Amino acid sequence: MAKKASIQAVAREAGVSVTTVSRTFAKPDLVLPTTRDKVMAAAHKLDYHISRSAAALKSGQSFRIALLISDDIATWFNAHVYAGLDSVLHPAGYDISVFAMSSAAQRREFFTSLPVRRNADAVVVCSFNIEPAEVRKLKAMNVPILGINIPSNDGFDAGVSIDDYAAERAAAEHLIALGHKRIAFIGYTDPRSTLRYSASARLKGLLDACAAHDGVEAMPFTISQGPSQVNDALNALVGRLPMPTAVATSDDAIAVPLLFRLRQYGRRVPEDMSVIGFDDAGCAADIGLTTLHQDPFAMGAAIARRALRLIGSDAAFGDDTFVDDAAHPATNNVAHDAAHATTHATNDIDIINDSSTAFIIPQTPLMLRDTTAPPANK
Repeated sequence: MAKKASIQAVAREAGVSVTTVSRTFAKPDLVLPTTRDKVMAAAHKLDYHISRSAAALKSGQSFRIALLISDDIATWFNAHVYAGLDSVLHPAGYDISVFAMSSAAQRREFFTSLPVRRNADAVVVCSFNIEPAEVRKLKAMNVPILGINIPSNDGFDAGVSIDDYAAERAAAEHLIALGHKRIAFIGYTDPRSTLRYSASARLKGLLDACAAHDGVEAMPFTISQGPSQVNDALNALVGRLPMPTAVATSDDAIAVPLLFRLRQYGRRVPEDMSVIGFDDAGCAADIGLTTLHQDPFAMGAAIARRALRLIGSDAAFGDDTFVDDAAHPATNNVAHDAAHATTHATNDIDIINDSSTAFIIPQTPLMLRDTTAPPANK
């Protein structure tokens, strides 16, 4: 087995000091481009690779970001958040450690053990809350905490969170403007979880919109996530008399299969039942689903850039502009007019610059497609 090249050998080959070689790998921005090129060429020739553990020991960093999620990493939202984070962190030399949790006890255990392990340079919390005592632990370690779609910014150093309440209220206002008087909402319940989620604000947005109009009835239903969730949602809708003429769902994962099941059981969509989802995930556009759009990939990338800046990483680059390549000018104003809302956004770029604030509120446009219309039978 060939002997591994040493940093001294690279220095001799490049004609520079050992200190310059070390600085080229640790802080390349402090090295002249010509010198940096010579060092990298010598390292490539000798097949020299810097020890990641040695770099971590020297800097006091773990080069790892902790991602706390409340559901499986394979879900549409979490997978896209992870991909967005990785698109920025991986080129910067950082790994992502995923911690899935469903209870406040699991969350507390993470924050209790983190000071002992000291194996994360920043913590990203996705979709649920944290407690003041947990924040204090991170502050004592000088570890920034960032949030994606969090129910509150309290305790966080930075965040990217949509306005769930305003988004769902806009969806309900659209249905009311079409003439719907009985509007259902399908949400999830998990009796095992003791976390507080940002998505819980969606139901309140719909309830408040319906309450603001005489003669409009909100019909909220909760179902458990699992194999029977579509059947449970369908049974809830058809078992309610008189039936609702429209339904908004907590996410597209229930809206898409529910759309097909309604048609299988002879319910015309949108004539008998209008359907609005939430996420604009996967095949939503292909099947013509009216839904609220959010971009978890862009959220993840924006938070990753902010994390690098808060860590003080030399790998931080670019600005903290949030770019959603599918969104269009906001339609989450409750009083938006229908003509503006019907504009499709396949070619528009929605940019929200957060250079003056640590917290970004991305727009959640209502993507009007084929599954909403005035009710055939009021």
